[in-house]
Amino acid sequence: MSSQSARRTHIKSVVIVSSGNFLEMYDFMVFGYYASWIAKAFFPSSSEFASLMLSLGTFGAGFLMRPIGGMVLGAYMDRHGRRAGLLLTFALMGIGTLSIAGMPPFASIGLIAPLLVVVGRLLQGFSAGVQVGGASVYLSEISTPGHRGFYVSWQSASQQMAVVFAALLGLMVNRLVTFDQLARWGWRIPFFVGCALIPFLFAIRNSFQETPAFLARTQAHRPALSAVYASMLANWRVVALGTMLATMTTVSFYLITAYTPTYGTSELHLTVFNSMIVTLCVGISNFILLPIMGSLSDRVGRRPLLVGCSVLAILTGYPTLSWLVSDPSFARLLVVELWLSLVYAGYNGAMVVFLTEIMPVDVRTSGFSIAYSLATAIFGGFTPAICTYLIHVTGNKAIPGVWLSAAALCGLVATAALSPRRLALTGKGTGSIVESAGAISTD
Repeated sequence: MSSQSARRTHIKSVVIVSSGNFLEMYDFMVFGYYASWIAKAFFPSSSEFASLMLSLGTFGAGFLMRPIGGMVLGAYMDRHGRRAGLLLTFALMGIGTLSIAGMPPFASIGLIAPLLVVVGRLLQGFSAGVQVGGASVYLSEISTPGHRGFYVSWQSASQQMAVVFAALLGLMVNRLVTFDQLARWGWRIPFFVGCALIPFLFAIRNSFQETPAFLARTQAHRPALSAVYASMLANWRVVALGTMLATMTTVSFYLITAYTPTYGTSELHLTVFNSMIVTLCVGISNFILLPIMGSLSDRVGRRPLLVGCSVLAILTGYPTLSWLVSDPSFARLLVVELWLSLVYAGYNGAMVVFLTEIMPVDVRTSGFSIAYSLATAIFGGFTPAICTYLIHVTGNKAIPGVWLSAAALCGLVATAALSPRRLALTGKGTGSIVESAGAISTD
């Protein structure tokens, strides 16, 4: 195969495997964007705060299923292949999205409505539990030498396209329908658009092939599910530290994307249009910066970016938000969010590929998925609800900055604990970690 043909094949594979991440993040984003309207439709209450918290709690409930999905579907993928697992998760995600889009409101069917909405979110969370891990491992295994960080970064970059698309669609919907129409049925439009994308994206993803690395490893021996679970248990420390490592990514991402429209309108009293514009700019910024930072991690190593961006988040999280709330404006919100976007992209560009590299090869997908899913379920996914609650009980609208700094501290501690020397001393290393140009490689 010529180099040009091989390049086209790699580009096609990156686009195909990233399509599922696009739908997953799109579905999660539109729920976060329209949380206040979903609250009125399915969780009516005399207290606006209680109604919003129920809606944000439902948003976070989807993340509770992620660790279970990561364990079950991750083990399935480590045994049956990356392709089979990614197709299965895509189908489950589609079913969950459709159930929310077409659900009658509380006023029509009573308590059945919020219960089924929660079920739909749980199904979405279960399928998403292995989506990021499966896509990241797939891209890691098809990457060319010296470019693993760049390849894997497109998993996260594809999610940013979903943020941009959802924000653009939100702006369009807000312009085409009145506020009353948006509250009654307009918020459903983005969900139905997501449903319309499912057949198209499924057809694209159905065409991609299994990774050569997985085929070579399983040609002689395909591990039983019991062996996969046993290996996960034996490597619990790496998974636990991976969870801490991913906490910074998940908290910062949901803070600057899913929570921004709610924060901008409910706490800063900016217009929906301005909040959506900021979210759109953040998505574009993330999309541009993530591949750059992934490529930079290939050159300078993962740790300099992980340590540097963690420290920046710890030092600047609260001060930047304090500056914002002292005189809320569109310009200040944009500046703060773009700064946090830079910090997030620098950290995530190195973190995701690093997480694929520290996991033992036999449980690479399941180990990654469980670690990432636990971080999302415990911390990241509930970030909008946690920030809303912290502001409510403290009266301090800058308090989300403290939450971000705490997450960054987890990432910093995990980075230090996951040094090759420490792993070797504890005997919990993967057995194939080597330093190469400052980056970790496990091939």
